[in-house]
This record gives sequence, structure tokens and C-alpha cells, in this order.
Amino acid sequence: MKTPTNSVTRQSATHFLLLVIFVLYTTFTCPRTEAATQQELLRGFKATPNPSVKSFQALLNDSTGTFSFGFLRVNSKQLAIAVVHVPSSETLWLANPTQLAPWSDHTQLFFNGSLVISGPHTRMFWSTGIQGDRVVLLDSSNLQIQKLDDSASFVWQSFDFPTNTLVENQNFTSNMSLVSSNEVYSLRLGNNFIGLYAAFAEKSKQIYLRHTALEAKADIVEGKGPIYARVDPNGFLGMYQVGNPVGVDLQPFTSYQKNISGFLMVRLEPDGNLKGYYWDGSNWVLVYQAISNTCDLPSPCGSYGLCTSGSGCSCLDNKTDASSGKCFSSSSGGDFCSDDVEKENDFTVLRRNGVDLPFKELMRYEITPSLEQCEGYCKNNCSCWGALYNNGSGFCYIMDYPIQTLLGVGDDSKVGYFKVREGAGKKKMDVGFGLGITVVCVSIGAVAFGSYKMWVRRKGAKRILEEEDGVSPGPYKNLGSASFRSIKMSSNSSRR
Repeated sequence: MKTPTNSVTRQSATHFLLLVIFVLYTTFTCPRTEAATQQELLRGFKATPNPSVKSFQALLNDSTGTFSFGFLRVNSKQLAIAVVHVPSSETLWLANPTQLAPWSDHTQLFFNGSLVISGPHTRMFWSTGIQGDRVVLLDSSNLQIQKLDDSASFVWQSFDFPTNTLVENQNFTSNMSLVSSNEVYSLRLGNNFIGLYAAFAEKSKQIYLRHTALEAKADIVEGKGPIYARVDPNGFLGMYQVGNPVGVDLQPFTSYQKNISGFLMVRLEPDGNLKGYYWDGSNWVLVYQAISNTCDLPSPCGSYGLCTSGSGCSCLDNKTDASSGKCFSSSSGGDFCSDDVEKENDFTVLRRNGVDLPFKELMRYEITPSLEQCEGYCKNNCSCWGALYNNGSGFCYIMDYPIQTLLGVGDDSKVGYFKVREGAGKKKMDVGFGLGITVVCVSIGAVAFGSYKMWVRRKGAKRILEEEDGVSPGPYKNLGSASFRSIKMSSNSSRR
């Protein structure tokens, strides 16, 4: 007969044996996982991507758990280092958007005083290139490398290197730029303005929106320092001059002065529009956009496209079906120059009446007495892709970049002359309306665009009136040439 003591002993031994087997099994057969997410990274930290992770692998959290820093899987096989907004899984910052590493156990992130992404054969994809003692993620989403001797002392921060997004209370200075995820559009500061630029050509950037500081409450004093911009939690994009806390410009969002609490960000989208959003706890709500009319975007219908208000997209040749998403491609070269001598058979010519430019007040132009002279100027200039002529005023706008979308207008006195490269073929239009996170679309009222429209009246009205009235502004001008996902709007247009 078995005694109770022997039975208990055998059960304990069995349980212990099962525990050992379970530990061995999980150690050698289960997928490898990283240690629990930390709130600081110290010297000696190392991490490799987990092959079982499908999207984002967190390595470091802020104190509130709202933001995380870690590995972001890109295109299923590549890796970027990112800061994400945890509730929405939205990427706010990327360390290496143009130098993606492979998602493999040969890729490693380590901190040896600098944050470094290395790959096989000791290849380095990205590094902060500065020495510190620890890495922390602040509750503002700012990633910092700090010195341990002074917790307030940082030697590097992600806020100084934005990608396509600015978050609230992040300063945007004149030596920074925002670049859209498709790397076509950028935002920069001038001496008294915010400018949006399009890289349609390799050697130059065309400005397509210029918002000049209104200087209503404070003036920009020459020699007193550069300007900077900042997204204010109270619901506006402000411009300031270094050393003066009073703003020189304010672009209000629809959330301005409405006591709405929610994390704000501004993003340069793949279609070239600058948009503002706030997080209401469950959705990203649209509260600002710099360009309200789709046809005023830099290229809403792609290359050699035509955008007509109320009718949508068509093609300049009036033959190609725009619904197929195809017009002439302009991506096959930067210009028509070959050994500084233009070849007549390099291109064919496409002409179209009733067309206009969406940002002509910022375009380079000449004053010519005839359409023939305007066309001749472009024909004999191998860096010119096209010209647009107003028969009423003599304005001849020069397009020294591959042809993008033109505006369809009812005025046949506005004539376009466009070069089409021989053998360019047909390719899908780069419309630039990508899909991304879901937002609740809030109607953009007049207040959100008050500053922008006032700027248009100040800077653009005189120029446009001169053109329409046929008044020459003087000699040759050159006003425009300077050598993450987009947000999908839901049908719900009101905030809960």
C-alpha cells in the first residue's frame, strides 16, 4: 500500500520533470523574442529584428506608453528605425528612410554612445555619429541621446531631423526640411516665408506654394536671426523669429481656440499638400490643409494630365483615356540637351488651348509679343519642357521641368506648348494619392485658410490682374526656380 508521502513526492518529481521539459522545448523551438520593452537604452544595448514580427517591434517606450521606438518592417523584407504613435500605429519619425536595412538576424541596432544600424559584413546603414550615455523617448515623441551627468543635457535628438511630419511643440528651423514619403515634395523656410517645392527635375526645384509671414503682431527684423515654425497645441502653425516669443505669423487650424485636447501633427503628403491632424482618442481628425482645391495641387492628374474643376482628370492630348491612369510619361530624362546641342528629333510637340498653370504667380516667365516667339524660346532651349502663353497679355511662362498637370480653363487665348520625348511610351500617372491611416474628416472652414487666402490676395492678385489686363510688369522675372503614408479620410465628417 502506497503512503501519502510517497505519492506527493512522486507528483512533485513529475511536475518538476514536466517543467524542465517545457523550458527546454520553449528555449530551442519557440521563436526568439527580445527582452521586455524598456524606458531607456544604456551603452552596450543590442537588438536584432524578430522574424515573427509582421509590422513593428518596440524596443523603447515613453513614460506614458503613447510612443514607441523600434524596428518598422517596410515592404515586408526591409527595416527602418522608427518612432510610432502606439494607439494608431502611425509612424511619426524615421531614422533611415533612404537607407533601409534588410529585416534579418544579420541586421543589428546597437548603442555604443551612438545609435547605429549595422548589417552583414560590418556595413553601417545609419548612425547618429555622436557620443552619449543613454537613449530615452520623451512623452513628446522626441528621441534623445543624453549624458548621465545631467538628465536635462542631450547631445542628439530626433526633433532636429524630421522626415515628413512635424508634431506639436517641435521647432522647424531654416536648416531643416520636410520631405514627402515619395521624395518628390519638400517644405523649407525662407527668410520670411514657408515654401513648398516640387522636385520634378533633378537639378532644380519648383516652388508651388509660398506663404509669407503676415507680421501682424510682430515684425521680422533683418539681422536679428532666422525664422522658425512650430505646431502649437492650441491649434495653429506659427512662425517666429529667433529671440522673439511673439509670432510673426499664425495659420489657424479648425481646432483653433476650441479647447480641443488631442495630439497634433502636420504632415507633407505624397500629393504635395501640407495637412494638419489631431488625435481624438480613436481617429486622426483633419484640421488643416494648405491647398484646398484638388486642381491646385502640383500634379493631381500626373504627367501630361489636365485637371478641370468639376470634371476631374483627363489627358493633354485629348486622346488618351485618363480613366486608365495613363498619359504620356515625363520620367525618362531631365532635359533635351545632348552635348549642349539640341537634336530636332528628340521630341514631338503637343499643343493645347484653354490650359493654365496652377501656381503661375510663382513661375518663371518672359514677356513676348506673339505665341510664335514664346514657343520659339522654348523650342530653342534644350532645358525647356514647355511654355504657356496668354495671347491677351503676352505672358510666356517657361516650364523648365518635365510636364505635370495643367489646369483646364474656358479661355482659349491661353495656349500650351509641350515637348513630348520620342519613345517615352505610356506609363501610369503618378497621381500621389496614397492610402494610409483612417481619419475623420472635419470640414475645413474659412478660418483655417484665412492666412493663406490673405497671402494670395497680397502676393498673387496683382500679378494675375496684370496678366489678365495685359499690363506688362517689366523685364524678365524668375520667381519660382530654385536650384509615411498619406491620410485616408473616412465618410464621417463631424467630430463625435
